[in-house]
Amino acid sequence: MLLDNKVVLVTGGTGSFGKKFITQLFQIANPKKVIVFSRDELKQYEMSQYFTDSRMRFFIGDVRDRERLIQALNGVDICIHAAALKHVPIAEYNPTECIKTNIHGAQNVIDACLQNGVQKVIALSTDKAANPINLYGATKLASDKLFVAANNMKGSKTTQFSVVRYGNVVGSRGSVVPFFKQLIKNGAKEIPITDERMTRFWITLEQGVEFVFKNLERMQGGEIFIPKIPSMKIVDLANALAPNIPRKIIGIRPGEKLHEVMVPKDDSHLSLEFSEFFIIKPTINFQTPINYAVTANGEKGKAVEIGFEYDSLTNTQWLSKEEIICMSEQF
Repeated sequence: MLLDNKVVLVTGGTGSFGKKFITQLFQIANPKKVIVFSRDELKQYEMSQYFTDSRMRFFIGDVRDRERLIQALNGVDICIHAAALKHVPIAEYNPTECIKTNIHGAQNVIDACLQNGVQKVIALSTDKAANPINLYGATKLASDKLFVAANNMKGSKTTQFSVVRYGNVVGSRGSVVPFFKQLIKNGAKEIPITDERMTRFWITLEQGVEFVFKNLERMQGGEIFIPKIPSMKIVDLANALAPNIPRKIIGIRPGEKLHEVMVPKDDSHLSLEFSEFFIIKPTINFQTPINYAVTANGEKGKAVEIGFEYDSLTNTQWLSKEEIICMSEQF
């Protein structure tokens, strides 16, 4: 197993992804050490009460702090970069803070990984980074570009940088599912809906974590990995969870889209389709050419048609009412 006897660090490790990733890491592999790097001491304390394995380490630090990252990544083999400011309306209202964490922080992670000779680095992205219309998406697009370009900056070092991009995570903090369920629990008279036409890609936390594990095996450096996942209408979610509660249309929030894209048309000439995922190749040429049509573990893909777009409205996979209810019952 790739992760056996490896030192693994997760930035933003006290978040929903970090907790699930570390839980599954101990189930499928035998890591040498697992480091949680985050800035919230309370969340680290609470997490340390749950993860009592002697291989766990908790580092207080902010990705804005380059020197602290360099210190934390000393001796690390695998880095998963999950730290980010993610709330769309809050990012619109606090743009400079979002830029400091999501862009400057990304470059700090890259610099620290290169300086410490980390073997593999995966940065988590979002569907909002494709054709972004909000600041959060724009900062994550910039972050994606930085991690891809880092493969051309490494010189003789063997570090590989790749990106994983996926849609809304069901049940994560800030997700609409726990929000709706809390409203229902509190006896709400109405369920607020931004727009009845709105669609989104959906993935469970377990699926997102599993996709990252698989891409650690697949990656060659420079790819953006995108899973094939189902779409869901927001109104269908409300109908499934609260069929007897009236809906109230409140309008699209600042920075929101009606539909999300994960493979834009403008990237179709760079995109490859595999059985369970897509890859967007780098726009730049690396010093050593890479054949992205065959992954590091031998999976084979083919080029998509020019003009192809993978978006939540025209997606061929849709969640049924039963699947929505089943998925939401986990939270």
